[in-house]
Amino acid sequence: MTVLVGYASAHGSTRSIAGRIGTVLAERGLQADVRSMAGVEDAGAYEMFVLGSAIHDRTWLPEALDFLARERDVLAIRPVWLFSVGVPAALRGPWRHFGAKEEGLVRDELRTRVTAVDHRLFSGVFLREHTSLVGHLLFKALGCRYGDYRDWPRVEAWASTIAARPGYAARSRRGAADLGGGTRGPRSLVAGRPAKESWGHSGKA
Repeated sequence: MTVLVGYASAHGSTRSIAGRIGTVLAERGLQADVRSMAGVEDAGAYEMFVLGSAIHDRTWLPEALDFLARERDVLAIRPVWLFSVGVPAALRGPWRHFGAKEEGLVRDELRTRVTAVDHRLFSGVFLREHTSLVGHLLFKALGCRYGDYRDWPRVEAWASTIAARPGYAARSRRGAADLGGGTRGPRSLVAGRPAKESWGHSGKA
């Protein structure tokens, strides 16, 4: 099965996480193509999508959102998995709950753009040079810490979950026939369940 592991990265964290996901998928027998979403010319050549973007102002980067809009018809008839990269693990004390709130906001926005099997929020690398002076002062005032918060075991566990569910490919091909080549709106690819049920978050990996 050919899988696009597409990413939109601001400082490299999302690109590195996409690379690790691609490695896990390849180790499990899938043909994974890891590349920037901005450089994808023929999305229809892929049978499955794992797409991720860095989060800025609680939303995906413009090039990632452009890809979702541009390839809407293709994504509607293929299994899609989504991940976002922010810094929830850098938050401390009473601010830690903002990570879950941010994930919910991002997930809700993405749900209006594409039907996905699952979405995960991962933490990336956050350094002083990644933010403005005002952002730095606010970050420190909140008691947060710069650092590398990439949780590789969690990333790899999620990628393994994706690799263990190849049945979505066959289901997506049946969906393509049902949709008449993508002329209708997105539908759930999870065994005929309504789209709103395809976003189940199965806990922390």
